[in-house]
Order: sequence, then C-alpha cells, then structure tokens
Amino acid sequence: MLKMGHLSGQPIIANSLPAVQSALFCGSILKRLDISLLVETSIVTLAAIWTIRVFEASFISGAAWFVAPAILVAAALIPTVIRRSKFVKIGFDIKQVRVTLPVVCGTCVVVFPAMFCGLWLLKSCGLELPLRAMLPQNQQWLRWLFYQFLYVAVAEEVFFRGYVQSNILSLINTAKGQQYRLQQWASISISAAVFAGAHIIIQGQIISILTFLPGLILGWLFVRTRSLLAPLLFHGLANTCYFVMVAVLA
Repeated sequence: MLKMGHLSGQPIIANSLPAVQSALFCGSILKRLDISLLVETSIVTLAAIWTIRVFEASFISGAAWFVAPAILVAAALIPTVIRRSKFVKIGFDIKQVRVTLPVVCGTCVVVFPAMFCGLWLLKSCGLELPLRAMLPQNQQWLRWLFYQFLYVAVAEEVFFRGYVQSNILSLINTAKGQQYRLQQWASISISAAVFAGAHIIIQGQIISILTFLPGLILGWLFVRTRSLLAPLLFHGLANTCYFVMVAVLA
C-alpha cells in the first residue's frame, strides 16, 4: 500500500521509481535493438558452425579444403544479400592499404614473439597444442600459402568479422564517445568468443579456446582499420607463423 506524506498529502512513490526507470531503460534498449538481425545472426552462426562440424566427418579428403570455407562465405553473404544490406569493405584501395600495413606490421612485431613464448610454455608444461603442424612437403609451399591466405583467412574473416562482428556493431552501436568505445570492445569480445567457440566445436578439443586471444586481435584490427584487409592479412600471417613455430617446437 502507498503511504501518504505528512506535509503534502501526496503518495510517496520513491520506492517504485527505480523499477519504473529500469523498465523504461530496458524498453528503450529493446526498441533500438533490431530483433530480426539478432535472430538472423544467431541462427546463421549456429547453422554454419554445426554444418561444418557435421560434414567434416563425412567430407571426401580431396574436397575438405574447399567445403568449409565455402560454407562460411555463403553463410556471410547470402543473408546480407537477402537483407539488401551493404557488406563491409575489404579495403584494397590505396588509402586503406596505407592505413592497414603499418598497423599489421606493428601488431606482428608485438604478437608473434609472444605467441612463440606461449607455445613454448604449453609445450614445456606437457600440454597439447591447439593445432597440429600441417606443413607442406617439397614443392607445395606456394599452394599451402595460397590456401592459408585465400581460403582459411578470407573465409573466416568474411564470416567472423565481416558478418558476425559487423552485425554485433550494428546491434549495439547506439552511443558516442566513451560509451561507443565500450561498445566496440563489446563487439570485439563477443566475436572473439564466437570465433573460439566455433573452433572448439569444429575441432572437438577444449584447448582450442586459446583461439579467443587471436580472435581479440583480429576483432581489434577490424575496428581499428574499418575494413577486412588488416584482419585478413594478419590471420594469414599468424596461421603461417603458428604452424612453423609448432613444427620447430616439435
């Protein structure tokens, strides 16, 4: 029951104000949130990951290298086309390249030595490394590098950064200034979690959770340069260096 104030004779409703304000705040968020985009992104992401997981067990060995990247690219582009939305730019223009190359080079200088130290610590502790070394034999280096950059890096960046993280940014991008930066980091963290979760499900090993760390870097590169070129280049370079490091440590 409401109590009457002694002086004004009006109901004292201060206790109910926080609940009302919370309801209004949640209502404003839901009003801004594109529920259809949220549902689409969730369904497409789960469907793509589980499709790759299911079919990898039955892939013909000669086709396995192509099918998984094709699924990721199709999962990113088809819903975007149906929605009639503009896909994020790759960033091959001269201006974007000038912005991207210094950022990628600086990131490699910082990250790759730390990555080698981390792998060495895992090996020293007797822990299994997230991925086995799959280096090419004899004259197949060019083909292997082509696969790492054009298929693995392009497909995963088009999907996880170009589709998933871009949609997350669209869903939560409602503020400016400091709050906008927090929202950017939220998109980086969520996309990195999805990236790691996909690797855990597809590869079937919990150690793949370590891909959350490169996922953070790739997400940051995407936000920092506003294109897919930086995460794409870094992804290909990181994969190449990773397999070389694992082979050396083995």
